[in-house]
Amino acid sequence: MDKKFYAIIDIGSNTMRLVVYLQEKAGRLREVENVKAVARLRNHLDDDGKLSAQGIRTLTQFLHGFKQVTDTYQLEQIVCVATATIRQATNQDEIKLVLNKEVGFTMRILSEHEEAFYGYLAVVNSTSITEGITVDIGGGSTELTYFKDRKLIHSHSFPFGALTLKEFFTNEKPKEDECVKLNLFLREQFDSLPWIKNKNIPLIGIGGSARNLVQIDQNIKKYPLAGLHQYKMQASDIIQIGNYLASLPFSKLQKVEGLSKDRADIIIPAIEVFQCLYQTMQADSFILSRKGLRDGVFYEQLSKDLGSFIFPNVLEDSIQELINDYDLNPSQIIHVQYLTRKMFAYLEEQGIGSLTSKDWTLLKRASYVFNLGNYIDSESSAQHTFYLLANRTIDGLLHMERLKLALIASFKNKTVFKQFIYPYKSWFLKEERKKIRFLGSLLKFVYCLDATKRQVVQDFECESTQDNIKITLYCNQDWMPEAYQAEKQKKHFEKTVKKNIELQFVDNRQKFTKT
Repeated sequence: MDKKFYAIIDIGSNTMRLVVYLQEKAGRLREVENVKAVARLRNHLDDDGKLSAQGIRTLTQFLHGFKQVTDTYQLEQIVCVATATIRQATNQDEIKLVLNKEVGFTMRILSEHEEAFYGYLAVVNSTSITEGITVDIGGGSTELTYFKDRKLIHSHSFPFGALTLKEFFTNEKPKEDECVKLNLFLREQFDSLPWIKNKNIPLIGIGGSARNLVQIDQNIKKYPLAGLHQYKMQASDIIQIGNYLASLPFSKLQKVEGLSKDRADIIIPAIEVFQCLYQTMQADSFILSRKGLRDGVFYEQLSKDLGSFIFPNVLEDSIQELINDYDLNPSQIIHVQYLTRKMFAYLEEQGIGSLTSKDWTLLKRASYVFNLGNYIDSESSAQHTFYLLANRTIDGLLHMERLKLALIASFKNKTVFKQFIYPYKSWFLKEERKKIRFLGSLLKFVYCLDATKRQVVQDFECESTQDNIKITLYCNQDWMPEAYQAEKQKKHFEKTVKKNIELQFVDNRQKFTKT
């Protein structure tokens, strides 16, 4: 399959960005290039609402730089969009002509609704959140959307952003009374939208200010997992960071780990927006979506032939990408899932392990990607499996869900499990840790029943006594490798089920001649 590259240029009020995507085998887009320029075009709007000659020169200068990057790729498509500042400029037609003539880009100016819509589209197509409110704080506008059952219900664009809200402050370090005035202004603005009040659902942050907030939080907490997308915070986290940043002199604020230097003067008003909105809607959490407007534009492009802008299976598509990337065997996955489901159902019926439907969901997910680290190195497969799954963004999974997936899919034995979970031990109750180890040992044992990927073990039956489980395994060809691996692994499974396990491998035909 030839590589297909797509590019988008996002001309914002504060920053401009070029992103180049590569289309994956599964059809999704993966970011391969990301170039940022801090243009602050908002500062070049004059009193008549025109983008000044200097502003246009700044814009074309950065776009010439972007074009040199795009010229190194054979692009299927390049899209150039502009938001609040260009939308509000009274000379936008002149700007479009200059850009087309001097740089060769055709600029599309997004309406307020389109800007909000693309943010919403990015969130629902890259997370499993079914109801939430999105907020995207730009330099000159702030977009909110409310979606339920993944459908857009309301959207609104406020004509203020991080750069305009900064004007509430006379100096780089805000005074207390200025923060109070900003807070009152924001509360009044948000109170004008009855559909955001008392929702008790996630607030989903999009854009640079939200990313910086999360990066600061992760640095303060010495967060051990990689990745920003779908990172979860609470109101107390936002308040703590807001108070901390407000207490710093500007010289120290610029050096805060996780905060981009070019956002140091606008991060405090942005955090004030998050705090006020969180309180107005009585949110249950703050979740970052690293996917935003730019991704939403291409999600729309990719879904035109599907008859719907909403991808039906976000998590399934992400798991399929993993299967493709690490060359996992689909026939083995399907067969192991069958055997795992049957073993799970038997243990559930016997009351072993206090298993629930949520446990099966975890186990099924892990069965798709079990031992994928073998693709890198068979000797240290468990380590690679854990690291890759714990630290790779998986659309549709929050960080905690991703960690559970990694712990189950990388299970080797109790000792290695303890090594993997040690940095995160405080994240789980003791019973949760035991349950995850139980599921991991079950999955590892069943995978041993297909050690050679030939689907030798076609089916099995179990019989239990107080202290033992006898498993009769019906095979369709030589089972020696499977028997060896299963006997080797069963001791780890025995420890979790607290029973001795007896394995009997027989020819498949005996299953049908039994009386």
